[in-house]
Amino acid sequence: MPIAAFADNYIWLLHRGNQALVVDPGDATPVLAVLAREHLQLAAILITHHHADHQGGIAGLLEASAEKGVRTAVFGPAAESITALSEPLRGGETLTIDALAASFAVLPVPGHTRGHLAYYGAGRLFCGDTLFGAGCGRLFEGTAEQMFASLTTLAALPETTEVYCAHEYTAANLRFAQQVEPGNAAIAERAALVAEARARGVPSVPSTIALEKATNPFLRCDAPGVIASVRDWCAKSSQSAHSGQLPVPAADNPDGIFAALRAWKNVF
Repeated sequence: MPIAAFADNYIWLLHRGNQALVVDPGDATPVLAVLAREHLQLAAILITHHHADHQGGIAGLLEASAEKGVRTAVFGPAAESITALSEPLRGGETLTIDALAASFAVLPVPGHTRGHLAYYGAGRLFCGDTLFGAGCGRLFEGTAEQMFASLTTLAALPETTEVYCAHEYTAANLRFAQQVEPGNAAIAERAALVAEARARGVPSVPSTIALEKATNPFLRCDAPGVIASVRDWCAKSSQSAHSGQLPVPAADNPDGIFAALRAWKNVF
């Protein structure tokens, strides 16, 4: 279930019986409220990357667990500074949470940060700030090549995979997607559905890999419409003061198309 935090974060909670895990708890307070309401015991915390809005609640959650005599394991990237990390991961591992009978493949997905991880198991992908609804994370530490490779890895997962990202950015991302591919009917349909859901206060996520491949321009860098729009934007931006402007990428260079697309989104 999603636990809302801050302005637009989602902390994801899974449970089996009275045992629970949470993904990216930036704030302990709403998590503790749900654990108390549902009579759950926190067995594990999964962290995708080091940003404070993803790990800021760890200390408070561990303190509450310790008061109850409960050991809560903290899993996260070994390459980053994570509060009270007890189970360092580098990607490539299979993570098993015995208390929930749950297993996850740990995927290295650098780009947003250098050590960013994603967790995939039982048809669910917890991808932090790498893949968003109709978008992707900013390149704070990694390179465009790294992020493109990471997104390619995620796009190769089964199309039925449910995508649990960490922010409610879908509506804004779809406005950009419509600018990039104005003729894409799937994007228009998704935008209408998301607008209706958000008007009712319903989260726009999870989505699916299939839906992202149909409507997320960052997973569509080989689509003719995306290529044409990106090349046109690059040509026009060379005549303006756009920050992040790039040379016009070759149509057969998806890495270059992605880099330019991300630069375009930065100033959209």
